[in-house]
Amino acid sequence: MKKEDIKKIVLAYSGGLDTSVIIPWLKENYNDPEIIAVAADVGQGAEDFEGMEEKALKSGASKLIILDLVDEFVEETIFPAVKMGAKYERYYLGTALARPIIARGLVRAALQENADAICHGCTGKGNDQIRFELAFKYFAPNLHIIAPWREWDIKSRDEEIDYAEAHNVPLKISRETNYSKDKNLWHLSHEGLELENPENEADLERDDFLEISVSPKKAPDEATYVSIEFDKGIPVAVDGKKMKGADIIRTLNEIGGKNGIGIVDIVENRVVGMKSRGIYETPGGSILYAAHEELSVVTMDRDLYRQVQKLGLDYADLIYGGKWFSPLQKALTAFADAANEKVTGTVRLKLYKGNITPAGVFSEYSLYSEKLATFEESDYDHSDASGFINLYGLSTKVVGMREQGLIEEHEVLSPQEYRKRD
Repeated sequence: MKKEDIKKIVLAYSGGLDTSVIIPWLKENYNDPEIIAVAADVGQGAEDFEGMEEKALKSGASKLIILDLVDEFVEETIFPAVKMGAKYERYYLGTALARPIIARGLVRAALQENADAICHGCTGKGNDQIRFELAFKYFAPNLHIIAPWREWDIKSRDEEIDYAEAHNVPLKISRETNYSKDKNLWHLSHEGLELENPENEADLERDDFLEISVSPKKAPDEATYVSIEFDKGIPVAVDGKKMKGADIIRTLNEIGGKNGIGIVDIVENRVVGMKSRGIYETPGGSILYAAHEELSVVTMDRDLYRQVQKLGLDYADLIYGGKWFSPLQKALTAFADAANEKVTGTVRLKLYKGNITPAGVFSEYSLYSEKLATFEESDYDHSDASGFINLYGLSTKVVGMREQGLIEEHEVLSPQEYRKRD
């Protein structure tokens, strides 16, 4: 599609530096089209939307649409990831889990508004461009996609700020605190500035850095106990109080955040091939993963548990790489549902200065038998182990016999001699 034919653009809008600058840039470079700013509420908090409409309009948008996607986010992507224990290189997939839900909402808005194009503010270096655009292609294959970072002459965030100041775009950031952040109900990420050098220790003690958690050093000196109830792998209650999924995560974010839980400093491998460094805050998610793991251990048999662990890596790669809307995702999610059929019960955890320790697990479907496992007298017949070990270790024994020359010698015949025997 030619630029002059694009009359209306739906923009993925957060109110941050990138998307704020994009509005006047689109109007300058795409023949003054109508820009509809679309923001996604995925639980980042009401404060993120304060003044957003005024800012979007002042930047040149015709209107702002805010999509409530919180429950879709929790139920459609977060909980399946928890069921599979999906982590990408210690990363709880906070941004990656939200992107397919946001992208689908953007396409809905674009189609409803009869837009000619859909635009995002992802850089050409990152993962999010892939996550957004694969979803766009799935839901609206013919919708034109605009990615300004792959078109414009702006080369850095400093130059973006220069552009914003020159075009009177209101900003909430300064050059000194210009971290690249992404926040939703599940996590908060910090990238950029001094974090770009992995030799630099992150200053977690700064009052203006962490937002969901406190540093473990600032956490209480007394441990906090929390219990989480699951039904078929899905969390349904915290400390005996039933609540919907989003409220469970909010509650655990508050409890975990106070105890310095879920702070991850990681150098990860991006889809495009480079490594990047970031600090992630995922207190509620870290607690849920730990609780689900404890319950899975006692309710899944060994073969199933190992398969969940194996496929959890594939699931995490799929999510991280933006292939949520795919046949493989549907198949793996169906497996997750089946694997968690008996993952029902209550887990108690001890939280202390950034650490999570198991403090008890109960399930009516538990496979753990104290009568079998006890060191005291039980119905287990120890003599059964002899025959088991003899068969289980037979191949090892034969290899050992070979290495020590204990296997009986046998006549070695040539092919011609074998044929003579016939």
